[in-house]
Amino acid sequence: MEITSFILVQRDKALLVGDYGSYRKQLSRRLLAVRRKLNHISSKGRKYAAIDPITAEDIGRNHEFVHLFLLSSERAWATAMHMKSQHATDSGANGITGSTRRHIGSRLRKASIYAADLVDRLKEKDVSGASAQDIQEARAYHVSMRGSIEFEKQNWEKCLREYSEARLIYSALAKSGQSKKDDIFRDLTSTTIEPSIRYAAYQLKLPRTTSIDKIVARYVPRNSEVLNEILKSHPDILDQETEGKKKGLRETSLDIPSTITWRSRTVNLEDAATAQALAAVSGAETKLSSFLSSNPNLDPRAKAAAYDEILIPSQDAVDATKTAIDELTADGVPQGDRRMQALQITRTAVNYALVGWRIGRNRILCGDQDGAILEARALRKPKKLRKASKERRPQEESRGQQLTRLRERVVLYDATLQSLDSVRELPGVAADQAFLRELDVKRAYFAALRCLVIARSHALLSNTKNALALFARALDLSSSVIKLSSQEEKDKPLNLEITQSQASNLQTVLQVLVAHHRALAELESLTTAAASTPKPSNPTPLVERLDEYPALGSGGVDLLNLITYPPRVEPVPVKPLFLDVAWNYIEYPGREKRGGQGDGGGGVNGVEAGTAVGDRRIEEKKETRKGWFGFGR
Repeated sequence: MEITSFILVQRDKALLVGDYGSYRKQLSRRLLAVRRKLNHISSKGRKYAAIDPITAEDIGRNHEFVHLFLLSSERAWATAMHMKSQHATDSGANGITGSTRRHIGSRLRKASIYAADLVDRLKEKDVSGASAQDIQEARAYHVSMRGSIEFEKQNWEKCLREYSEARLIYSALAKSGQSKKDDIFRDLTSTTIEPSIRYAAYQLKLPRTTSIDKIVARYVPRNSEVLNEILKSHPDILDQETEGKKKGLRETSLDIPSTITWRSRTVNLEDAATAQALAAVSGAETKLSSFLSSNPNLDPRAKAAAYDEILIPSQDAVDATKTAIDELTADGVPQGDRRMQALQITRTAVNYALVGWRIGRNRILCGDQDGAILEARALRKPKKLRKASKERRPQEESRGQQLTRLRERVVLYDATLQSLDSVRELPGVAADQAFLRELDVKRAYFAALRCLVIARSHALLSNTKNALALFARALDLSSSVIKLSSQEEKDKPLNLEITQSQASNLQTVLQVLVAHHRALAELESLTTAAASTPKPSNPTPLVERLDEYPALGSGGVDLLNLITYPPRVEPVPVKPLFLDVAWNYIEYPGREKRGGQGDGGGGVNGVEAGTAVGDRRIEEKKETRKGWFGFGR
């Protein structure tokens, strides 16, 4: 029945280009279409009559009745999430209060009721035709909705129970061996279930070092029928040691350090909790390096999820250091004491390391070359196949989707810049001028990337001048990065360090983009100037002005005025008349005289003699009259 994949496809389609409000409207339209298709609506134009509830027989006859439950539940859930997102910025001690919280809880309960009805119908396997996996997916969806209700009520222990059961079911479903379905279950678990479990555990003040597997094993209800079925097929799913061995990023026995180094200063670690947390950070970094090097072609989201295993112990080290400083302050230890000074240096070091791992995670999510290149996503293949004569082309990524991706990268760059600004507030940073210069260089690198991404957005919207200005600004910022960038270190996870190759690649990309958009801006300005230049009313055709070269400001060649068409009757210059008045007075070679020479009596070239003979012939010639057709009468 594909319950989980159906839900995720609906969410991804709507939330990619819209919000929860548009998702709710889309679900309403889809729900009405499915009801009409299944004829599960009241008759139009008649008195209202209650619609018969959906039974297991209906589901067995047509599995699309399951979509009615899912669409109804999702619509109620989307309504609650839309109201929650609208009031996310409300100030106050408890956040959303009053009627809004009650309305959100009401929508979530309605979603849970629809999911519970679906589970009850599917349990009748003989009639509904549902498999064990279908029942497990429906059960996981139901308990996740109940977990959302307890999350809004801030009942953290009940919330952990519901989400632990959902996480356990999805973890078991992810071991089916089908790669596509396993990825769907893992994505849902990592993006929705596990963050809620972490937050609820934080509210219950559970140690940060406690893994999610341990929390699930502790809070999952033991009296669930679905759990018993899962334990039959996966008896070791709650075994912490087995799960820890299967995953590459888990706690192991590590050497506890005794000192820590920060900017050529080495201090002793006198606090045991801080030392243990730093040992966990060191082990997690080693595991992360091996994990990333062994999976170079992994999806960026999966790589970013691996950073959670190092962010958690890093945050534990920060908390342990702060706790140790607070204890010494409560005991009246002055700031100039050696122990306090060592803890302040340790605090700066662990906070800087935590910021570095957060920024490294953001860089992974931005894509290749820190998001400097807008790579093309894989084309979506059509679901329905047409006939061989009518092949459907694969759908390309639209401009709206590209703008959405660029907007997500801008958010990541903003978070990175805020993290860099927070480093300046750490103890001892303001007095270290060399370190401040390094921070300025790193900030310029990420600011250049931010300008680059925003410029690409303007380029997609055909705002060439704005894009050129932003590209030029990014190029100016990147020029200072190459001078102070560090050397490249192989097999090291991304963090706050910027290598020489990364800086040079960014500058190369920006130089190409600046040259490209400068040419586009110049063409656009020439086109605008040509369009604004007034054209003559009756211009001479181009064929009559071939000796003139069109100037840049004149708009170029007018292709609509090459010749005069249709042609008009006009005088055309041809061969001039041959009037050789000197013919009778020039001696041409090879021509002899016919008359006498010297006295001029015979003329030149016998012209006078020839004239006399011709006159006599004319006189002797007599005119004769002829009749019609040349016959005389």
